[in-house]
Amino acid sequence: MSWWRVDADTLAGGRFVTSPLAETLAGLKTLHRGGGAHPGERHWLAAHLAGYRERLAADPVTAALVGAALGRHWNATFLTPTPLGDGDPTFAEELEQVRGTPPAVVRADLAETLGGALPGPLRRDDLAARAADLLEWVWTETVLPSWPRRRRIIEADVLARTARLGSQGWAATLDDLRPGMRWLGADRLRVTGGDGPPLELSGARLMFVPVTPAQSWVCWDVPAVDGRRTLPGGRYAVVYPCAGVLAEDGRRPVPTALAALLGSARAELLTLLDTPKTTTQLVALTGRPLGAVGRHLRILREARLAERRRAGRVVLYHRTAAGRVLADAQGAGPGAP
Repeated sequence: MSWWRVDADTLAGGRFVTSPLAETLAGLKTLHRGGGAHPGERHWLAAHLAGYRERLAADPVTAALVGAALGRHWNATFLTPTPLGDGDPTFAEELEQVRGTPPAVVRADLAETLGGALPGPLRRDDLAARAADLLEWVWTETVLPSWPRRRRIIEADVLARTARLGSQGWAATLDDLRPGMRWLGADRLRVTGGDGPPLELSGARLMFVPVTPAQSWVCWDVPAVDGRRTLPGGRYAVVYPCAGVLAEDGRRPVPTALAALLGSARAELLTLLDTPKTTTQLVALTGRPLGAVGRHLRILREARLAERRRAGRVVLYHRTAAGRVLADAQGAGPGAP
């Protein structure tokens, strides 16, 4: 079990942040894996996987680099830098962290990931530039066209997590943020289910970074102990997939009978309210205007199919018992296909 010792000040200063580079890295990992976790990812892969594989086939060095950097148990550190987190960094600003990595650091990171000596094609000095060029291609070709919508989904997830933090505390907010993650009590946060030494986060900066692909990893920048790095110390991040339907393509099938009964817009909202959501989340997921979503929610509330409650500074909508019965009867429950 790998866990972090997080003191009270570090935890209190923890922040949810948005990172276009993390979103792109998650896309790269999905492309490299070649399989989608849900229909939304499979649709995205169908559009972009062939182009990705064609690009690597034309560049064997970069293909070998990606295969080495995205190891079975660990990502090469230089490829997954800790998000900047300050202000609203652009993709280009974040990408410079990868592109500017010294060649010796890149080779050392890859050797660590591979657990041995580098193969001949990777004993060169241009690997950081090659990795950055590939990430730029993934961003430009596969992420940027849908980035405004992706960002709305990410921001909706952050809003929901922040609301949970305000009402239930850090333990409830962090449990299951990523596979194997648990708050163990006292000052211990389990970050993975695997074996690994504990890390001390006293006085560190702690960030939580949602991404829309079903990918997750942890990363940190630590002071150099052997002269390899000159990075700012004490930045740690947990990258995690947006929860539930937010990780999908934004819409799940609405049963025809339910749409005929309620109207397509209200049926879609009732389907999405299988878990509590804010109006901001519902706007991001449906693409409908805020005013229209508000009107449909009011009608659902007047019909006693939905209700709302305040959680900290936000208002969450969810199904009533009658709404659950109706949705389940029409095949819109959590287990529906």
